[in-house]
Amino acid sequence: MQIVGVTTQHEVFVASKNHKFRMNEMLVIEDDSLYQPKGEVVETFSYNRYIPMGFDKGLADEQVLKTLEQIGYDIGADDIHLAKVRLFEEAVQPIQTGAAVRHPEFSEISSLLVKTSPENGLVLGEVKSTDFIAPSLPESLTGLLHIDDHNGLRKQNGVPFIFDIRAMQQYPHIGVFGGSGSGKSFGLRVMLEEIMKLQIPTLVFDPHFEMNFATEGEVPGTLAYRERYIVVQIGQDVGVDFSALSTRDVERLLSAAGSLTESMINVIQSIHKRKDSYQSFSDRVAHLAEALELGKQKVESLLHDGGMTRDEISRFSLFRKLLEQYGSLPLASVKGIQWRVNRLNQAGLFQQNIRAIEQGIHAGKLVVIQGAVWLLQVFSSYVIGALYGKRRTFRDAKLQQKQGEFFPPFIVVTDEAHNFAPKGFDAPAKSVLKEIAQEGRKYGVFLIFATQRPTLLDETITAQLNSKFVFRTVRGTDIQTIKEETDLTHDEGKRLPYLRSGDVFVSSAIMGRTMAVRIRYAHSASPHTLNPFDELKKMKEQDADQLMKALDSFLPLAEMSLMQQLSSLNKEAEKSWDVQTWKQELERLSSEGIIKKQKTPFATLYTRP
Repeated sequence: MQIVGVTTQHEVFVASKNHKFRMNEMLVIEDDSLYQPKGEVVETFSYNRYIPMGFDKGLADEQVLKTLEQIGYDIGADDIHLAKVRLFEEAVQPIQTGAAVRHPEFSEISSLLVKTSPENGLVLGEVKSTDFIAPSLPESLTGLLHIDDHNGLRKQNGVPFIFDIRAMQQYPHIGVFGGSGSGKSFGLRVMLEEIMKLQIPTLVFDPHFEMNFATEGEVPGTLAYRERYIVVQIGQDVGVDFSALSTRDVERLLSAAGSLTESMINVIQSIHKRKDSYQSFSDRVAHLAEALELGKQKVESLLHDGGMTRDEISRFSLFRKLLEQYGSLPLASVKGIQWRVNRLNQAGLFQQNIRAIEQGIHAGKLVVIQGAVWLLQVFSSYVIGALYGKRRTFRDAKLQQKQGEFFPPFIVVTDEAHNFAPKGFDAPAKSVLKEIAQEGRKYGVFLIFATQRPTLLDETITAQLNSKFVFRTVRGTDIQTIKEETDLTHDEGKRLPYLRSGDVFVSSAIMGRTMAVRIRYAHSASPHTLNPFDELKKMKEQDADQLMKALDSFLPLAEMSLMQQLSSLNKEAEKSWDVQTWKQELERLSSEGIIKKQKTPFATLYTRP
């Protein structure tokens, strides 16, 4: 391998007769005067005499061709492999044309590839095109992972990509971007497994009900995650302690159940009292709505007419008192608040508290919170605000040399992050997430945001994501956003729509450059891995097996006997079918070869095959 063509301080061209260059391959240029500069292949090209295409466009220009001929290449006969190599550091002078090029030893480029040990970082995958370096890897960096590649599962044969999570203190927050089927959710799963390995307290909002780590994958000798995470569902296991909410919290929660008008906000501010329970607040709203419907005049006349029971007198007296206090509030706004409160209560939001989450965070566990997207939006604003407030109070007390109750640092992880912090309009959790994005580093609270649509994510938050994992992305607007927010080159941006599932560009201030990585095989399996068409086939097979088991004692069965046997067949098969449905099912089973259909002069018989 040799340097050819015109060289600059930033880029050089390398040629070889027998080595086919690969994207992101690392090379060392043997130029002692420049301390053997190192670079990475950013574009490749091969020329073969049997396919004579012009060199006027692309990598090989006239200068490169002349150099190739001068150093002994036969343009007409040889297969010539070329690569454009971008230097990691700018050279003080252009590199000598004709200089030899070789693959590096690990010790020569270790500072560019590995920033921490496997014990202290997240082992997320394998740096692409580093198999040439594998023989010189130290033992501590070998055998750490498995990769799902073209030929199935294989052991690590390159340099592991280890994310230095401790460096998030200086370069906080992570963004995980990628379209549907790009491997984004799989990459997020691997990231969470590694966080569990280090026992870092983490809060995960899971709108897809897929972040469950109970099912082990194919990789042998995996860590047991069962004791390192808990899954809670909103309304069943966790909820909001209404009595702990401030008036502003109530506004935020109710706005997530449906947007609030200025008049509705005024109703909340007027009616909500400190330490209100859900019951006392909802009763006050309901009674006020009923009183406003009746009107002050009718309430007064009913009280003066007499003939009412003690309970009725008490009820209408309450109506009069409420009208005196809140009679100026519009009925439509009060009804709007009543509907929103009831909606949240019916979802179970006010029937539990967050004690299970707090205990999980204190125990260093991964706490997965599951629920519908709209409910997660409501709940996240409350729970993130509450936990961040506790962590902040502890840190502030420590800085003031006061005694405070310890609350551990933690990470907040959200999939479909653009739903929690959208660009251009408000959302319940957006304000607290923006605050964490800007100030969380000081308090030890960090964000990992995953989304298919980075363009729809709040720009303040996007700008604070110092490490970005970019999977396959097809939309032009999203690619443009990613290029603006990362150091991806024009050539890397062009590759984004064509990345394989599981391949990712990692643009991180921690690494100091963009790296191409293949995400490792996960130790656990997602509950959504079954192909829906396989699921359909499986269900049909199960139905056929169940029917055959029920039919077994009735075969051979004559079609004319169906009416006579109908109740017995339905009881055995646990169905409530009529004769016509049974005929259709018997026809289906016979067409699939599961049973045999015989036509005789007297009847149609269904028998075992």
